[in-house]
Amino acid sequence: MFDPLKNIQGPDGSPLQNHFREVMDPSISPNTHEKWIKSFGKTFRFHGFGRHDFRLLSVDFCVISHILNSPIYEKPWQTRTLLTNLFGRGIFAMEGAEHKALRKLIAPAFSTQSIKVMTPIFFQKAEELRDKWDSFVSSPTLVEDAKFPPLPAPPYSPSPSFAEAVIDVAHWFSLATFDVIGLVGFDYHFHALQCESEEVYLAYRNMFRIADKGPKLRELVQLYFPMIEKISPNEATRITNESRRVISEAGRQLIQSKRFAILAEKASASEIKEKDILSLLIKSNLSADISRRLSDADLLSQLSTFLFAGSDSTSLTMSWCIHLLSLHPDVQGRLRSELNSMSPCASNSSSVSGYSAATHAEAIDGLPFLDAVVRETLRLCPPVHGTMRVATRDDNIPISSPIVLRNGTIVQPGETIHLRKGSYVHIPIEALNFSTDIWGEDARIFNPDRWSSLPHPARAPSHPGIANLMTFSFGPHACPGWKFSMLQTKIFLATLIPHFVFEPAADIQKFNAILTRPYVYDQFEFGTRLPVKIGRVNL
Repeated sequence: MFDPLKNIQGPDGSPLQNHFREVMDPSISPNTHEKWIKSFGKTFRFHGFGRHDFRLLSVDFCVISHILNSPIYEKPWQTRTLLTNLFGRGIFAMEGAEHKALRKLIAPAFSTQSIKVMTPIFFQKAEELRDKWDSFVSSPTLVEDAKFPPLPAPPYSPSPSFAEAVIDVAHWFSLATFDVIGLVGFDYHFHALQCESEEVYLAYRNMFRIADKGPKLRELVQLYFPMIEKISPNEATRITNESRRVISEAGRQLIQSKRFAILAEKASASEIKEKDILSLLIKSNLSADISRRLSDADLLSQLSTFLFAGSDSTSLTMSWCIHLLSLHPDVQGRLRSELNSMSPCASNSSSVSGYSAATHAEAIDGLPFLDAVVRETLRLCPPVHGTMRVATRDDNIPISSPIVLRNGTIVQPGETIHLRKGSYVHIPIEALNFSTDIWGEDARIFNPDRWSSLPHPARAPSHPGIANLMTFSFGPHACPGWKFSMLQTKIFLATLIPHFVFEPAADIQKFNAILTRPYVYDQFEFGTRLPVKIGRVNL
């Protein structure tokens, strides 16, 4: 069957050449996206698995809005299978009515009111992390780095330096946010910050050390022939299966304990008023309406999914934010001044008479420069580099920016391009966040001040993304926990920035796996790491 994408301009290549690295590797994708957009316009095609597999890529918001809001487009089955292999059939692996019903079910857990109730735990864990880091500054020998080679030089070294220790902030934020989602989502104490060898946390980390390496040829073949995994499991399969076993066992115990506790107090599921994620899921699990009931297996899959989604993406945002602040001491100083000027943020506020965590959180959330710093971090370092959709039937996609076809014909704004069933569409979140047409010529530069006067294309309704960003996406599959993530990030920064000064410790690069993670340049084999120099603030 003729593929209409063949008529659309895009990069050429040999019959078997793919463009996956150019599109998905964050070390080169910003330059690739910019080059191709200048050459072919805002909507073009590239090679998937060779010249027979054309795929659409667009930074035209008219195209993006259509794709993300239309029920015609779903995550590819390959993506959903990979996610299912890690988490089970969680919300990210669901589509259609099933996905819509689960989104509606969990929505109360991420309401503004529900998030306010979570703020004491945000503060508790932020302060626990602050105290942990303070102990490292007091005794730098406590920081374990002997297993790693010397760090490569950072882009710059401030003079004079106030650093007293080097800390892998990605590691510690990961522990802290894992504790947070355990408490606010499932009323469970992992104590990962106090015990780095906590079994469930280590199971996740071991699983993602495998996943972060990306699918090799064997894993891609296993997608199409899953029996290979059962007949001849390799080390990666064995580690993943053991990790899932540990997570599933802990999940079953957690669910059973919570279910018994709820039923001991409630006569029926309809009486459950709690709005944490696990209570809402159990309420569905106990529903008298069989058609609305969530099975035990699905309940366990959702728990596993939210443990990951509720911790990893937020910890990465915090990590990248500290990294960017270490590279921009002027911004770091301004942010510290804003935080210190707000009472009682700069003090041990929980000891103040009449203290309210919700009021404190509301004050932090309202700080304009802190908000700008967090949004700018999310723009430059989106946890998800891009996403894919596949057309489940033929479609005509509207455009707002002209497309010049290979034969010279121009498709004008307001007209459509044809896409056949089975065609893949790449949604380049990073490219949209880096677009000079949207953000201006300094789009790739860390500049929180842009948020005080956004250019017109970055404002609603021109920009449809949540919080004026593509980071959280939009439409039916938008991130349900974006407010949760942003407020948690702000509270952690408001707790840490007044106490510590941060300086770069190494050359940090990005790699793209399930999420976009940091690694130390020339030390990729050691996995996710973001070492930063840290010292106490001299008040």
